[in-house]
Amino acid sequence: MARLERLRVFPVKGLDGIDLESTAILEGGTLRHDREFALFDAEGEVLNGKRTDRVHDLATDFDPESGQLEVETPGGETRRFDLDAERGRAAEWFGDFFDADLELRRDDSLGYVDRREMGPSVVSTATLETVASWFDEMTVAGARRRLRANVEISGVPAFWEDRFVGDDAPAFEVDGVRFEGVTPCGRCVVPQRDPDTGEPIPEFRERFVEKREETVPEWADWEAFDHYYTLMVITRVPETDRGTTVAVGDEVDVVE
Repeated sequence: MARLERLRVFPVKGLDGIDLESTAILEGGTLRHDREFALFDAEGEVLNGKRTDRVHDLATDFDPESGQLEVETPGGETRRFDLDAERGRAAEWFGDFFDADLELRRDDSLGYVDRREMGPSVVSTATLETVASWFDEMTVAGARRRLRANVEISGVPAFWEDRFVGDDAPAFEVDGVRFEGVTPCGRCVVPQRDPDTGEPIPEFRERFVEKREETVPEWADWEAFDHYYTLMVITRVPETDRGTTVAVGDEVDVVE
């Protein structure tokens, strides 16, 4: 049976994610706490893993109940910030670490997702297992952290999520909440890096593209894909289903 296996959000854009047992879908169509905070430089550009591999030097954890962010540096130093009350202090600390003039902003209605008109990213557990098998240096847990999906579905085959984009694509429901595929997710430089060390896998993109082309499922409408350096699907939750809650263990059904 297909089920919602994992919910993961990334409270501060570019930093570590946290797993949740359940979460609300915001009126903006994203998951609560996903990219709720982001660091911006003096030019208004967001700081993330695409811009600097130094994000991998930090281990972070976030408590949704208290709003506390815990940050551990490579040397083992730990700092804690109340992101409701201490955003200025946190921004100053991160600015010193990244050697930049930074501001920590908050958007609790939508979050600072890359595609602000869309919603959660979706991947299957079997997809993560398959991708991990392509690289000696990668574990399934590592693939999960590299690819940074919000919603993980188990009980389905690898690349199950590919069926939800393209002409006449179906949708799926999580305990009655509808998710519609919008676009495949083209990947950036981040998945090639070890999430703890930032060390890249040599020729990662070339091998990924080769294996992705070999394993295209028969149910995928490949005309909806621009290239093979693509994995997971970005979805949209209709406005009528926003404000609802999804939870780990919820049943997943494919619908037309």
